Amino acid sequence: MSRPLDFAATLVAWQRTHGRHDLPWQRTRDPYRVWLSEVMLQQTQVATVLPYYARFLERFPDVTALAAAPLEHVLALWSGLGYYSRARNLHRCAQAVVAGHGGAFPRTAEALAGLPGIGPSTAAAIAAFCYGERAAILDGNVKRVLTRWLAFDGDLADAEPVRNLWQRAQALLPSRDVDIYTQGLMDLGATLCTPREPRCGDCPVAHGCAARAAGDVLRYPVKSRRQRRTERRNAWLWLTHRNRVWLVQRPDRGVWAGLWSLPEFSDGVALDAAGLTWPGHVEVLPTVRHALTHFDWWLTPHRWVLPARTAAATLERIAAQLSGSAGSGRWFTRAEALAAGIPAPLRRLLGESPPSA
Repeated sequence: MSRPLDFAATLVAWQRTHGRHDLPWQRTRDPYRVWLSEVMLQQTQVATVLPYYARFLERFPDVTALAAAPLEHVLALWSGLGYYSRARNLHRCAQAVVAGHGGAFPRTAEALAGLPGIGPSTAAAIAAFCYGERAAILDGNVKRVLTRWLAFDGDLADAEPVRNLWQRAQALLPSRDVDIYTQGLMDLGATLCTPREPRCGDCPVAHGCAARAAGDVLRYPVKSRRQRRTERRNAWLWLTHRNRVWLVQRPDRGVWAGLWSLPEFSDGVALDAAGLTWPGHVEVLPTVRHALTHFDWWLTPHRWVLPARTAAATLERIAAQLSGSAGSGRWFTRAEALAAGIPAPLRRLLGESPPSA
């Protein structure tokens, strides 16, 4: 038996017996549900995705419902899951499927990859799971499994080694049971062949793993250009009046694109200068740390409570000032804010704090 066939056959047998079988997206061949799970699982753990997946399907049971929904509703339901560009691409892709394909997903990986926001790995996963196509996926877990098993030392920060790894992955595909094999690769990476503490003693394909044979499993995958983490610090204006909070909509690009959030200032001095003539009292709350992909964001909320009897003209002046300096905004009740698309740290802040005066 050749080495590639042994790898695939062993992995398929392991998946049937030891792999995960109880995840909701494993019990369907509906491309909409598989696509939704693949997008949600990008850089996000299964335990985090499960409740979001259920709520999304309840609200948007098919691609037509998702395409017809306002983007704001999609972002609101995605709030807290992170990497919000995924939600925007999800919405764009649903509209493209409805407008260009009559609401039916294409049946090949090549055609699927032509849709907005669907990369080659996601396209291959949909094609393999739903249509049985012999298409190789290459998400983070699979890259780790294959580079270790092959002792593939190409630098995955460069395009050419990635292309080579795609070719190797395609060559390893079995002639049948591609869906089971693909799920096996994903499960192996998620449960045994983990980044820092791989359980090689339990691995079904350890006997052929070149990295294990060399005693150098943690060397793989090789990726030289790792972006250095940085820090960002801002003051957050939590402006309230009669149990309403002033939120601004963030730009369409960048962090938290399109979400509603608190106005931010470079620091507390700049925030105080902006509100020099505003009535009310200010309380500086503990700084919140929010970890993003490449930087840590330290946000210090300044809870500014405007008096209940603040004149309408004063409120209009403050709104105009903020709309000019911090982006287009409006007043939200707490319930409205929690139902909108807001970032996770703001959701925690509003949810845990008492109503304002």
